[in-house]
Amino acid sequence: MKKLFIIILPLFLGGFLFSQKKPQKKLTKTPVAKFNYHDEFKKISDEIMTNGKAYDNLGELTKSIGSRFSGTADYAKAVEWAEKKFKEIGIEMIWRQEAKAPVWIRGRESLQIKAGNGEWKNIRMLSFGNSEGTGGKDLIGEIVLINSTSELNQMSVGQLKDKIVFVNLPMDPKIINTSDSYLIAAKSKLISASVIAKTGAKALIIRSLTTANNDIPHAKMIYYEPDDKARIPALSIGVRSADELEKLIKKQKVTAKINMTAESKGDTTNPNIIAEIQGKKDSKVIVLGAQLDSWDFGEGAIDDGTGVVQCIEVLRTLKALGYENNHTIRVVLYANSENGGQGREMYAAYVKKKDEKHVFALGTDAGGYSPRGFSLDMAPQRRKLVFAWKEYFLPYGVYDFDQTEAIQDISPLKKLDIPLAELVVDTQRYFDYHHSVEDTFDKVNKRELLLGAVAMTQMILMIDSNW
Repeated sequence: MKKLFIIILPLFLGGFLFSQKKPQKKLTKTPVAKFNYHDEFKKISDEIMTNGKAYDNLGELTKSIGSRFSGTADYAKAVEWAEKKFKEIGIEMIWRQEAKAPVWIRGRESLQIKAGNGEWKNIRMLSFGNSEGTGGKDLIGEIVLINSTSELNQMSVGQLKDKIVFVNLPMDPKIINTSDSYLIAAKSKLISASVIAKTGAKALIIRSLTTANNDIPHAKMIYYEPDDKARIPALSIGVRSADELEKLIKKQKVTAKINMTAESKGDTTNPNIIAEIQGKKDSKVIVLGAQLDSWDFGEGAIDDGTGVVQCIEVLRTLKALGYENNHTIRVVLYANSENGGQGREMYAAYVKKKDEKHVFALGTDAGGYSPRGFSLDMAPQRRKLVFAWKEYFLPYGVYDFDQTEAIQDISPLKKLDIPLAELVVDTQRYFDYHHSVEDTFDKVNKRELLLGAVAMTQMILMIDSNW
């Protein structure tokens, strides 16, 4: 009777239900009520909120392994941990997909400043990821403050030669969506080491891109251009130090002494981890993913340990509820997201080469905070289909379906015309800890984390049932 239930019901309702544990009465030709997604959403929510393992898994990942920087032994440990977790929840299809990753070693780093003829003062700092170092030697120079592109453009040739450029560019507090504020600041050419190097400057110091009001430095990636004649060191400092430094520079000459042993040591390979529940109806793929790597400090909890464990939780929940999925539901835990992005590019290339039909891709990389909706990067007609499901998500506080960009590790799939979505969360606290030593397990709220997994699983159900 169980088989009869699974086969006949989709013919009436256009989607699969969760398999039932008790034998069902024989279906008749009497009119069947419209499929009640409210009930299915509640099953998902009840399962995750009472039996969810995401928080415990995050504790394991962050406390037993911690930071998981590309090209390190700790990333290799994270790979083994992820494979173990997939096996524990009954996933049989698990494999590795090797991706190139740069080997960059931070080493020792220090920054000191001196106002006028005063004493040297130590300032907390973090090198940009993949930055050139100073070879372990002191790099000393006068600091020049530049806070706008117009100021930079007004500098005459040679005016910045052998100077150290300091950019005190804050995230705009007037922009309510902190992710938007971050991206606007991050894309400024003022904080591009390649742009600054072309002026003749010999180093770049920036204000950390953060919403926090403290002195914790936050890291940033550096991308040197192939035609750069000089690859200058770049580093960030905390907000309070940045504001104090600007005040000093406006009063008198300030000198910086930078010492960094950071160096690149070629490339290695790091694997993406892929796990899936194969579809019962066809080989079409629904993929969801998060980055497995993190920076080389902190614990990589909000960025993106939360996304990793939420993806695992989606598969665990579907297995626990006995869900008979139409399409293959796949999780990809991406390598090298922080300092290169090779993992996501490798997966997109794999999909193209295999000519796999992907019906949907879902990303999660925003810190595990309270879910608010989904950003829908897809054709208008697809967006309309998702909008029609909004009523089912509203009871769970998920209401925002208006954003239209997917910018995380699923983004390369856009060029393959795959509909993309990202979990939208309340990010007001995310950039307090993002890319800093403060990104630790204690910053994550268990209930918020689980609610995000609920919303993701509910969305996967809707896609699998209707697309």
